[in-house]
Amino acid sequence: MIKIGIDAMGGDFAPEVAVEGAVMSLNYLDKESRIVLYGDKNRIVELLHKYGSSEKYFDIVATSQVIEMGDHPAKAFIAKADSSITVGFKDLAAGKIDGFASAGSTGAMMVGSMQVIKPIEGVIRPVLATLIPTVSAEHGIRRAVLMDVGLNVDAKPEVLAQYGLLGSIYAKSALNMENPRVALLNIGEEEGKGNAQAKATYDLMKADGRYNFVGNVEASYIFTGKIGDVVVADAFVGNSLLKMAEALYRINFKLGGGKPRIKSLLRPILGRIVPKLYYQQDFWDAMNAESVGGLQVMGVNAPVMIGHGSSSTRAICSMILSMERDIKSNFPAKLREALKETKHNEE
Repeated sequence: MIKIGIDAMGGDFAPEVAVEGAVMSLNYLDKESRIVLYGDKNRIVELLHKYGSSEKYFDIVATSQVIEMGDHPAKAFIAKADSSITVGFKDLAAGKIDGFASAGSTGAMMVGSMQVIKPIEGVIRPVLATLIPTVSAEHGIRRAVLMDVGLNVDAKPEVLAQYGLLGSIYAKSALNMENPRVALLNIGEEEGKGNAQAKATYDLMKADGRYNFVGNVEASYIFTGKIGDVVVADAFVGNSLLKMAEALYRINFKLGGGKPRIKSLLRPILGRIVPKLYYQQDFWDAMNAESVGGLQVMGVNAPVMIGHGSSSTRAICSMILSMERDIKSNFPAKLREALKETKHNEE
């Protein structure tokens, strides 16, 4: 059985939204998956009943403390030993759950990832990654990996080059891509473009035979999937790009782009007749951060996901489903194996 740990107390609207999202996810999770909720047990049970569910469908771990957004992450992680985040990470390290997700303090989640779960041996620096939509005539709508989106703003070339390996293995294991194309985000496609960091990273990625490096990709092409399935950037650029995409989604929604255009039962038929309309609706829905749910912490020894503090019910539900997918992908184990092989070959 897969056990998905969820911080019920994390987020601006917790525990209401976290519990409601967990209840919603029961409609989509596999039968062998079970959610473990961390937080105020009495409040969680009360909310489960409110949203038409029961505690018999969940495991509940009672905790008495919450790491607030304004708390110092490292200090609070230690001082609040009975907080939902701290206890969740202890259980993850002990193997009591298979993955842990929270829309709470990003800093505290990173403290747990780095100090309790710890980076995989051989990983220079873990990375925050997200999935972005791409649209093409060949594949329709599908996901691509964008990394880094918030962790290492001044990443060295060797760190960025290794992101290519992490992203490639993740795309294979979690997204079922046979030979994912790894591209470096740059100001031009030609070799030799960019600043000193980009040029040095390009050379390292080109020389690394462990993944399918296809060169540079301009920002104008990343949502088309024309060049890459995995897009590598430092956190300064990746985070800026992600926030711009989120803003474009909000603008499109306000202009009416978020309203349904094709009823679900007719979409398979009408989509073949008016594919541009079909793709447009699906693309913008996939652009919605709520459909992704959170950011993957790649490079640590167990699946960890961080949601946005303002996560809605749908976002929490998506985060749980994404966590289930990541647990099933066995990505950390596959990354460990790949790095062990590299070390063995070097020796």
